[in-house]
Amino acid sequence: MRSTQGKADPFSALRCIVGMTKLFDIPLNYLMRTFAVALVLLVATASLPAQQSLRKALATGTIANSVYRNPGLGFTYKIILGWVDRSDQNRPETDDPSSGQVLLVVFEHPPEVKGENINSAVVIATEPLSSFPGVKTAADYFEPLTEATTSQGFKVVNEPYETRLGSKPLVRSDFSKESGKITTYQSSLVMLSKGYAVSFTFIGSSEDEVEQLISRLSFTTLQNKP
Repeated sequence: MRSTQGKADPFSALRCIVGMTKLFDIPLNYLMRTFAVALVLLVATASLPAQQSLRKALATGTIANSVYRNPGLGFTYKIILGWVDRSDQNRPETDDPSSGQVLLVVFEHPPEVKGENINSAVVIATEPLSSFPGVKTAADYFEPLTEATTSQGFKVVNEPYETRLGSKPLVRSDFSKESGKITTYQSSLVMLSKGYAVSFTFIGSSEDEVEQLISRLSFTTLQNKP
């Protein structure tokens, strides 16, 4: 996604995550419009100019046999059979490394189909740390992420805390939002890698479902190349 001035939007991936939190307040046949809307984030550095860097944009990864693989960042995600991939539709139209990237967006059901229940989803995205000068640790990234998520009516269930998936250290925070008789649960996990904040966001209709979605994420050991 680019701004009206033609500059890369460094917050494009975070905007997509925030857009996911709005999915359950509107009919599902309008969901795809949500992703096209540039949400206003409560981030003071939103007008920072894109910084020049020799760093290459991260590879977006590949999907084969319902498994998303990203060797560059050292993780895989096992997509539930039958879930719908909408990653390409939510990626910015730029390879600029100063722009955020959406690596994976999958839904339980096609988001353009109208429905009454929560359409569970997984979003994996990256943001360059150069866009967030104050972010030095994974926990720091939750300041803009939490502010953006709570601005959409979510409440913090668990403040950021350290956790592990296998041997991989991550920072996690949990959220929920009540809409009538329906409660939406969201958990986000974050790591820093190769100059980027990498976020894994899971949305479901129960805490158990969110945990099941998280359990499909796994990490491998990155090999240092000469």
